[in-house]
Amino acid sequence: MNEAREAEDGELRALQAALAAEHAAVYGYGVVGGRVGKERRSEARAAYDAHRARRDALVRAVRDTGGAPVAAAAGYALPFPVPDAAAAVRLAAELEGRVAGVYADLVRASSGERRRGAAEAMREAAVRAVRWSGESVAFPGLAERGGTASGTPAPSA
Repeated sequence: MNEAREAEDGELRALQAALAAEHAAVYGYGVVGGRVGKERRSEARAAYDAHRARRDALVRAVRDTGGAPVAAAAGYALPFPVPDAAAAVRLAAELEGRVAGVYADLVRASSGERRRGAAEAMREAAVRAVRWSGESVAFPGLAERGGTASGTPAPSA
């Protein structure tokens, strides 16, 4: 396989991973919105809307790249129980950290306008993670530098 084709395949894999993360974030924010306190409900709604918009843009990007967009799972396993508002806030921060991680991968795998868009999405997720958690990391989205794991919630069985 030639280098150009390998780069295209890597970019498509990164786009699909970002799309899967956005599907999971949309699902997760459904849980957050149902449990978060009234004072942060509008923040949760804004994040939910932002993730839906990014998800829709990624569906188009995957199609434009010649791929079939990965579908959302019927449900996702949450990383921990979310019985109350405090846990909902922790979940929102976790979702944003995971989304930032997959966008960091897309930044590495892409170039040009797509890379700029991925960097912007990574920045937005990192800022939301800080707002939710009250803490920041040195290298948002880069688990090997920031000391946190990235990924997406696994689909439930």
